[in-house]
Amino acid sequence: MAHGNFTQVTEFILTGVSERPDLQIPLFFVFLVIYGLTVTGNLSIITLTSVDSRLQTPMYFFLRHLAIINLGNSTVIAPKMLINFLVKKHTTSYYECAIQLGVFLVFIVAEVLMLAVMAYDRYVAICNPLLYMAVVSRRICFLLVSLTYLYSFCTSIVTSSSVFSMTYCSSNVINHFYCDTVPLLALSCSDTSVPEAVIFISASTNLVFSISTVVASYFNIVLSILRICSSEGRKKAFSTCASHMTAVSVFYGTLLFMYLQPQTNHSMGVDKMASVFYTLVIPMLNPIIYSLRNNDVKAALKMFIRNTCCSLNHSSFKTL
Repeated sequence: MAHGNFTQVTEFILTGVSERPDLQIPLFFVFLVIYGLTVTGNLSIITLTSVDSRLQTPMYFFLRHLAIINLGNSTVIAPKMLINFLVKKHTTSYYECAIQLGVFLVFIVAEVLMLAVMAYDRYVAICNPLLYMAVVSRRICFLLVSLTYLYSFCTSIVTSSSVFSMTYCSSNVINHFYCDTVPLLALSCSDTSVPEAVIFISASTNLVFSISTVVASYFNIVLSILRICSSEGRKKAFSTCASHMTAVSVFYGTLLFMYLQPQTNHSMGVDKMASVFYTLVIPMLNPIIYSLRNNDVKAALKMFIRNTCCSLNHSSFKTL
């Protein structure tokens, strides 16, 4: 990073979701509820898949890490966003902005790859059930998750470094509610062709690889399900995959819209809404989608609540 960046711009101003003063408090409560549900839902998934013996399978191991990623992604964005609804000056320091972008990229790239890993897991489970525990062993699970986080970290370093290697010397007002690549590129007074190329190549490579893996996996899954003679078996197999397919379709749709359109076609108002969706709404919806359509998770949740209530009642009885 050039020294000039620090002397010319030491802080940025975030415009937020809306600049209308009368909407700040209502929006604060709306996003507080969304973030609260996100934390509750994802912590529930993380806890249940960690403590319940019936959920100690590769599918739930990957689901736990998806919940960790969703929780991390929202937590990078939401607290600062909520604070800005309540204060007049929406400033963020140069370093804070760089850190937020870097950590956000780690989680968003990790989510893209984790969805591909989960699709591959479902493919092996349904298309090669006899080889499932051998192909998706505990060691392979740890390896896939470790590589996902490592690759995401490296991608984040390269992308965020390219964005913050540019010179910011005039306006420091970011037309967004967090530090993202597109609004930061719009502020630079230096040549943005290299960072734009890095972002486009990185986003397109990650999305094409992930979507190809998901499409290929589910194409083979559908073919396998259609070969099942029992209608009950087909229904169960489709039900197992429906939640993942729903979450994947919504998530990829918003990312493709955001990052694979030309820079000149970006509308920041529309981009903000898309960003709200994949940074805050989707992390809130994923635990609901996976738990409401999954009997194992629902049974584990009921058992966990029952055991917790029994423990509390027993503790209260002992105290009395």
